Amino acid sequence: MTQSAAPTLADLRKAGKAGLARTLARLEAAEGAADVLSLLDEAFGDGRGHVIGITGPPGVGKSTLVSALITTFRDADQTVAVIAVDPSSKRRGGALLGDRTRLTVDPEDPGIFVRSMAAREELGGLAALTTPAVVLMRALFDRVIVETVGVGQSETAIGDVADTVVFAVQPASGDSLQFMKAGIVEIPHIAVVTKGDMQGHADRAARELESALQLATDDAMAQVPIQIVSAPERRGIDELVATIDHHRSTLGTPQALRDARAKQAGLWLGHRIHDVFGRRGLERARQHGILDAAPLRPFRAYAEVSAALEANDKSTQSGTLGSTVASPA
Repeated sequence: MTQSAAPTLADLRKAGKAGLARTLARLEAAEGAADVLSLLDEAFGDGRGHVIGITGPPGVGKSTLVSALITTFRDADQTVAVIAVDPSSKRRGGALLGDRTRLTVDPEDPGIFVRSMAAREELGGLAALTTPAVVLMRALFDRVIVETVGVGQSETAIGDVADTVVFAVQPASGDSLQFMKAGIVEIPHIAVVTKGDMQGHADRAARELESALQLATDDAMAQVPIQIVSAPERRGIDELVATIDHHRSTLGTPQALRDARAKQAGLWLGHRIHDVFGRRGLERARQHGILDAAPLRPFRAYAEVSAALEANDKSTQSGTLGSTVASPA
C-alpha cells in the first residue's frame, strides 16, 4: 500500500498480515484521517467474516479455548483473526499479558492473525480500538474471535460487536447467584464449562449455569445451549464449533445480518459521541441529523459529527478512532 493513495481492501488483502498490522497502527494514530475512514467504511460494507466473542471470568481458560478453536478452524481451511483484549500495565500502559503468552498459534501461518489490545481505563471489557479493528478483520478473515478482558456488570460490550457470544465458566466458580450478579448471563448465545476433565465438578457447574440462565428475565436465555469442554485435550471442541455454526445459521439472511451490524454501528457511534462530547454533545449530534448516516458510513459519520460539534464548541476535546472512546457498553 502506498502513502499517496487511500488504501483499499484489495490493497490490504495483497499486503497480508504485515499490511494489516501497519493499518491497525495507523488506525490508532489516525485522528480521523480520510484514508483510514474510507477504508473502514469500505470494510463495514464487506463484512464476510463471522465474529465470535469469548468472555468469562479471569482464569477460566479463555485463551486455551481460543487456541483450540483456532486449530479447529484452520483444520477446516478457514482463516482466523483474533483480538485479545488484555488488562493494562500500570507502568507501560500497554497490554499486560500479550498474545504471545496467551495463545498457542503458528506465527508463520498466513491464515492466522493475532492482535493484543490494552483495555486501559475503558469499561465494557473491550479496548477503544476493538470495534474498528473488528470491522477491518471481518472483511479479511473467515472467523474473527474477540477475547475480552474479564466479566462483570460493565463487561458486556462484547454483545455489541460480536455475532455470536460464548460465555465460559470453570468448575467450582460459584453458584447461580454469582452468575446473576455478574450480569453476563443476559448476553450469551452459547455457554461453555471449561476444564471438563474435572468431571463431576464440571457437571455441577453446568447445572448451576443452567439454573442461572433460567432465572434470567429474557425467556430466550433459558434456551442457551450449555456445553462442557476440555480445550487442552480438544474434547468437546468439535461439538462447540458445530453449535457456533448452528447459531450463525440462525442469524438469518445476509440482509438480516447487515441490519444487525448496522444497529451495532449505531450503538457504537452513539456511545462514542457520548464518551467524547458528553450527553449534551450527543443531543446536539442528534439535532444535526448526522447519526442517521451510521448504518451505511459509521466512521465517516463520526468524523462529521466531531467536526460539527467542535465547530460549535472549540473547547471540546477532539476524539480519535483509537484512544479516547470505549466501544458501546
